[in-house]
Amino acid sequence: CTVLVDGEPVCACLVPAASVSGACVTTVEGLANGRLSALQASFLAHGAAQCGICTPALLVAATALLDTKPRPTETEVQDALGGILCRCTGYRKIIAAVMEASLQTA
Repeated sequence: CTVLVDGEPVCACLVPAASVSGACVTTVEGLANGRLSALQASFLAHGAAQCGICTPALLVAATALLDTKPRPTETEVQDALGGILCRCTGYRKIIAAVMEASLQTA
């Protein structure tokens, strides 16, 4: 349930709607405008999405990271995604996808 509130990733299910009145709230649907972003394309190319349950949260959190740190280290990627639980993967493909996207967008 991760969304961006004024560019910061937050768990939407834990934030009262009234507390974001006037803020810019971006969901996974708002990350691209009709075309895949470099990050979304990289997730697809790396097979980083499996069941799809956590994919939106991973994309939102990784987008926030790349917006503030265009060339993150692998440790920074791990830290940024650390709060998102994915039981389908060992995170290697996800981290690889974010790292590759950082090279394309920086």
